[in-house]
Amino acid sequence: MATDEAKKSNTNVKSGGKKKEVKKETGLGLSNKKDDNFGEWYYEVVVNGEMIEYYDISGCYILRPWAISIWETMQTFFDAEIKKMKIKNCYFPLFVSPGVLQREKDHIEGFAPEVAWVTKSGSTDLDVHIAIRPTSETVMYPYYSKWIRGHRDLPLKLNQWCNVVRWEFSHPTPFIRSREFLWQEGHTAFATKVEADEEVLEILELYRRIYEEYLEIPVIKGKKSELEKFAGGLYTTSVEAFIPNTGRGIQGATSHCLGQNFAKMFEINFENEKGEKQMVWQNSWAYSTRTIGVLVMVHGDDNGLVLPPKVASVQVVVIPVPYKDADTQAIFDACSETVNTLSKAGFRVEADFRDNYSPGWKYSHWEMKGVPLRIEIGPKDLVNSQVRIVRRDNSAKTDIPMAKLTEKVKEMLDDVQQSLFDAAKQKRDACIKVVKTWDEFMEALNQKKMILAPWCDEEEVEKDVKARTKGEMGAAKTLCSPFDQPELPEGTLCFASGKPAKKWTYWGRSY
Repeated sequence: MATDEAKKSNTNVKSGGKKKEVKKETGLGLSNKKDDNFGEWYYEVVVNGEMIEYYDISGCYILRPWAISIWETMQTFFDAEIKKMKIKNCYFPLFVSPGVLQREKDHIEGFAPEVAWVTKSGSTDLDVHIAIRPTSETVMYPYYSKWIRGHRDLPLKLNQWCNVVRWEFSHPTPFIRSREFLWQEGHTAFATKVEADEEVLEILELYRRIYEEYLEIPVIKGKKSELEKFAGGLYTTSVEAFIPNTGRGIQGATSHCLGQNFAKMFEINFENEKGEKQMVWQNSWAYSTRTIGVLVMVHGDDNGLVLPPKVASVQVVVIPVPYKDADTQAIFDACSETVNTLSKAGFRVEADFRDNYSPGWKYSHWEMKGVPLRIEIGPKDLVNSQVRIVRRDNSAKTDIPMAKLTEKVKEMLDDVQQSLFDAAKQKRDACIKVVKTWDEFMEALNQKKMILAPWCDEEEVEKDVKARTKGEMGAAKTLCSPFDQPELPEGTLCFASGKPAKKWTYWGRSY
């Protein structure tokens, strides 16, 4: 993938050039194809689809309304669900004192290279440098210690919608890897491990639903290895997606059980019913705007974005198609009436009445933005009391009587939503390869597969696999051990070490 600076200059040149084009041309197409140059294709789609704009600080991006509306839809769903679980929203400051940040050694070592620091106030050097949160465990937990005294103060279940900053990395990529990103982070404390374990899985199921019911992306629920778990935590669960074009897994969201490690460091204790002093059990869990990048990568095509109807800012766009000598006003009126009818029925719909663009240019524009359905109304449609509907996902064209418009649009949007999931799952499943030996593993890795292999579950073996597969494309690592475990016949050996296998684990390269 190209650098941020190169992309900024390229997109500026392109957008500058666009304005000079004859506006009736349909020259909106992408110059890169998804299968030929995935990295450049992705950059083009997020910019031309009006999801982001490049900013003058590398690794930072402007999230445009088209992207934020997707985030808001997911936020609305998730926020309502966690409120049902009696989780309350709050907000903690962006700044962290170094003393607090360094309290949990393993945790800060995991994040240290990415922490950004405030070192000046105006031109004056600060006596004490202040960190900007890379995550909020160390920001929040000193106050959990203050607020939790007895068993009646538990459980304490808080969530915040905020931004975090993680500075030190190479290859910034919009949505996938940025220096500042939006997320929610939940932080909960319980009297017992049983309650904490239960919540970990409850939250993970909500993350699965975001991906599979809203974004229409198949994910695998599982547990991270000791090497890949959250720094300072007891165990980490995740939903893992896969990008067939690049042969890379991508961590979709994580739900961690922190155990009692942070409780020990921050002295979060409570008195139980018997008057005994105990430490709390804690969880933290998060998903971020990375979700939007996964959506673009999985569903996008050579014409731009392809958005599932549930998260699309505009579900239906209505375009007038007037010919010479046609009754233009009558066509415009029919378009307005169509918008009103569908809006009243609860659909998100807009008409494109711009007179300085041809219908063909508008088709390309809204295709690039991924709108699920396009309605065209021309003179023949007026005569026949119908509209033409074109699907974004498969370009299928259907003529629909005006009288059946609302029910047919609902049917088609439901079908688009399901079809996107089915297509994505078919592609993902075709990339999964079950292997038993090292040679099979390497062959599958070179074929950009998501590999399911029997593993002895030893950290040193995973480190060895990373070392042996390191190359230009990046090393292979564990993605997760799926909760839905296939049968492991007795005597099955680990593909990498030859020791007795303990579980099936997904491996691959990842983002």
